[in-house]
Amino acid sequence: MKHVLLGPILRVFFQPKIIEGAENIPKEGGAILASNHLAVSDSFFLPLMLSRRMTFPAKIEYFTGTGLKGKLQKWFFSGVGQVPIDRSSASAAQGALDTGVRIVREGKLLGIYPEGTRSPDGRLYKGKVGVAWIALESGAPVIPVAMFGTDKANPIGSKMWKPHPIRIKIGKPLDFSRYEGLSGDRFVLRSITDEIMYALMELSGQEYVDVYAAKAKELTGDGAGQAEKADRVPEKKAS
Repeated sequence: MKHVLLGPILRVFFQPKIIEGAENIPKEGGAILASNHLAVSDSFFLPLMLSRRMTFPAKIEYFTGTGLKGKLQKWFFSGVGQVPIDRSSASAAQGALDTGVRIVREGKLLGIYPEGTRSPDGRLYKGKVGVAWIALESGAPVIPVAMFGTDKANPIGSKMWKPHPIRIKIGKPLDFSRYEGLSGDRFVLRSITDEIMYALMELSGQEYVDVYAAKAKELTGDGAGQAEKADRVPEKKAS
């Protein structure tokens, strides 16, 4: 996918580049790459630009389709390094987190979107604490990643991608070993997650909104104004 089938096409039409921080990706060992999420294509361009293989969790529906289309879809998403996760219940969600920990402990790179879903308007939304739990359980560093231009190349609701330069910034690894053994403390998880989102905000330059992206997508009419009122920058936690 990266070197023969898909990668060369993406490089020609979108000219993706890592413009900052390539040296922050470890040459070996497990790590969590926590990225902002502007478009589905984020999961294509980030792995494309790394020399190491990375894995993203993907909804299980991509792997359970039937017929020729289902088989092709499963082959494609497996080929681009994604693993199926079931998000239909609390126990399934825990299984997804456990899968993330396993991937990192195996010495692999795990890609994750703390916002949980794509930004509906290009702003950066409140992070979910799963990324913090995986970091503490695995002991791996969290590396913030900012994607630029993917929302222009792959606009929400569009079926066709449009040529547009893609740029990537990779921040310095965040070490949360000071919280070792505290993965069951929800206040610690929230603090870690806010620190990650602060790093993403600084790296991406996006405006921060202190509501979950999924909730923001539900808001219509006056709800949009409520999202505006919820805007605030999380306080930077002491390291």
